[in-house]
Amino acid sequence: KRVVHAVNQVMLKIHAGETLGLVGESGSGKSTLGRALLQLEKINDGEVRFDGHRVTHGLKSDIARLRLQTAMIFQDPMTSLNPVFTVGDQISESLRVHRSTGKREALAAAVTLLDKVGIGDKADAWPAQLSGGQQQRAAIARALCMEPRALLLDEPTSALDPELQQEVVRVIKDLAAEHRTMLLVTHDMRLAADVSDHVVFLHQGRIEEEGPPAQLFGAPRSERLRQFLSASMAE
Repeated sequence: KRVVHAVNQVMLKIHAGETLGLVGESGSGKSTLGRALLQLEKINDGEVRFDGHRVTHGLKSDIARLRLQTAMIFQDPMTSLNPVFTVGDQISESLRVHRSTGKREALAAAVTLLDKVGIGDKADAWPAQLSGGQQQRAAIARALCMEPRALLLDEPTSALDPELQQEVVRVIKDLAAEHRTMLLVTHDMRLAADVSDHVVFLHQGRIEEEGPPAQLFGAPRSERLRQFLSASMAE
């Protein structure tokens, strides 16, 4: 039977403090690759290393360490936010469980994190009471509560309308300005160009072209990338 390789012969290296943009059309393997890096997708061949430690086919403790020190922002925030807890409680509970923080201190820290993403007044709100942009910002705040060394953002703006996208884009730009280590999976060329230190263009599961955003988007060598850029900017 026919076998489809969603991602094949791809090598990525993300340096500390760098934002790597992973771009490509739908079905190019971007999200699959991002999820594989955090061991949310099974890898048939190859390996993932974090701080020099192999986490594929390695010890469970290595995978646990990877997940404690990384965080993922999903495309649809309602799939990651618990609908029966306020956003403040969700963040403070994580701090109490993983950091052994007291209840009052944890709630104060949750408000501080929500304020960082521009919704400090929404700590007592339920996820369903927030707009899509506010939900995504709450999801980012919750991801930041564990002080992850690396963030993976999987199409963080694609489920939002243009006005709400701008709310989330501002937060992502602020995170990039803090030199956080991030993998940004997106089909938004403008966002990738604005925040990425290095950009990789995937096509049918393979790296078609990569380089600094000014080079990649200003003078693309690949005809496929030129066509993709033309279609993206026309949207």
